[in-house]
This record gives sequence, C-alpha cells and structure tokens, in this order.
Amino acid sequence: MNVRRLIPTTALAAAVALGATALTACSDTAGAAGTADGKLHVTASFYPLQFLAEQIGGDHVKVDTLTKPGVEPHDLEITPKQTGQLSESDVVLYLKSLQPAVDKAVAQSGVKNVVDAATLTKLEVHGTSGEEDHDHAAEGHDDHDHSHGEAGEDPHVWLDPAKYAEIAKGFGAVLEKADPGHAADYKKNTDELVAKLGALDTEFKDGLKNTASRTFITTHSAFGYLAERYGLDQEGISGVDPESEPSPARMKELQAVAKKDNVTTVFFETLASDKTAKTLARDTGLQTDVLDPLEGITDKSQGADYFEVMRSNLKNLQKALGTK
Repeated sequence: MNVRRLIPTTALAAAVALGATALTACSDTAGAAGTADGKLHVTASFYPLQFLAEQIGGDHVKVDTLTKPGVEPHDLEITPKQTGQLSESDVVLYLKSLQPAVDKAVAQSGVKNVVDAATLTKLEVHGTSGEEDHDHAAEGHDDHDHSHGEAGEDPHVWLDPAKYAEIAKGFGAVLEKADPGHAADYKKNTDELVAKLGALDTEFKDGLKNTASRTFITTHSAFGYLAERYGLDQEGISGVDPESEPSPARMKELQAVAKKDNVTTVFFETLASDKTAKTLARDTGLQTDVLDPLEGITDKSQGADYFEVMRSNLKNLQKALGTK
C-alpha cells in the first residue's frame, strides 16, 4: 500500500468537542450574529469544504469560499478584501496546512469560531513506492509553497468518501452547537450527506473490486487516501506539488512501472498543467485521461458537484484499470 505511516491525531469525538468548544462564543449569539438575512455566515477555504458546509447548512447558512473556481488551491493568495470578509465570518471551515495563505489569513483575522477539518478525521502520510521526496528549497520552492504540515501529512482527505463523511459528522455537530435553533435541521442534513457518502463508498468498493491492474499513474499525488481505501497503488509523477517538475530518473522509473504493472493510462487534472502527463504518455505509448482531485469545480470539470465528479473519477479509473 501507499501509506508510509499513520499520524496519530485527535479522535473524532474529541475533535468534535474541540470544535464545539471553539464555537462556544458563537452559540450564545447565533440569533443575533450572521448575515443581514439572519443566516449564519460560514467561510470555507476551498471547494470540498464549501460543498460540505452548503450541504449541511442548507437554508440556514450563507457560505462563501476563499478559493474561486479555476484557482489552484495550493497557489492561492489572499487579498486584503478577502481578509476583511474572513474577519466578519461567524464560522470559518478550513484544512490547515493545505493552503499556507489561508492559514496565515485565518490566524490574522481574529475570528474566534474556527474549525480545522483535519482535526475531524485521521491524517496519514502517503507516498508512492518509487516517488522521490522533493526538496522544495532545492527546487526553488520556499516554505510558502505547498507545505503540508510539519510531519508531511497528506491533506487530501475528501477524496476518501469515508473520511469525508467523518468531517461531515464533525462539522455538523459544530453547526448544531453554533446555531442550536436549527440543530435538528443540521442533524438531518448531516445524516443525509453521510448516507450519500456511504453509498458512494460502496460504489467505489464494488466498482474497483476486480480489475486487471491495481496501479494508476497521476501527475498530482492527491489520491493516496482513495488508493488506500480501495486497495490501489498510486504512482505520482510530481508528488503532492502539482506544479513541480519530475526528475528524468523519476520519469524513467514510471516507464518501468507502467510496463511491469500493465498501466494503460496516465492521469492529469483540470486545474494544473497536463504537460508532464502527456510527455510520459507519449514516451510510453499510454493514453491520458482525467482524474480530478476535486479542489475546485469549473466548466471543464466532469460533473457539476462533488458526487458527479467522484463518479466520473470512478468511471475513468475502471476504464484505465481494466474492470472485469
């Protein structure tokens, strides 16, 4: 498997308690706080958390996102206007270490009611069997670029429906505490979302149970959780940084992997360059296709929301891996 080691994190129940504690100040003033129309104002850092907040909050929340459609989340820069809007939020939902600019803005915003989605599930460190550990400093990247925490945790938890469901449960509990007047609705919406994610998890398990190959190659090593969940092997061209250039040695390794493991397809994504994927595919005679890390939805996405894009990912994986 692709997991190098597990990072012990706060258990879900404890994390929810922490999140609820962080929102205590909000809970007593939820009726008076929020937007002009009385809704709770939630600011999410990027699409997966925006979608989750919208699904759970329903009509009772107004959700804004810091990462606009088409922007690569890892490269996001926060404007002064966004910092101002952030400070006016009732609740901020973000994923610490994924977007350094967001981490900094949240710390400076003065918002008391902050939820770090990473505390609502377990983070792991993922890699691939031959993938080089990139030294960002040596490659011209400073610590601002694509930092994924001191211990190197993989932040792409939303690509595992089961882990995404854990975050949904935790955030649902937080909203219930923040806005007790609508707690029943938040609970109902959370249960419905978790059920849908459970059904999606089953679709992936059944759909990837029997395949000719278990290995897939992708430009961006965002699919470690998905690979671990469904017994696949992820081979990333350029690691967790979708823009970093792979070494000639890594490209040669991938050519060998493709031949050994009967790989048919090199995957690229919609928000980052497909140059390296097409180069590898050309050199090895492979096809290319999209495997979307769902960091944002645009008109180029293979679906209009999380569930549609995830099902497109499943279809593309089944085709590439040779579902029996």
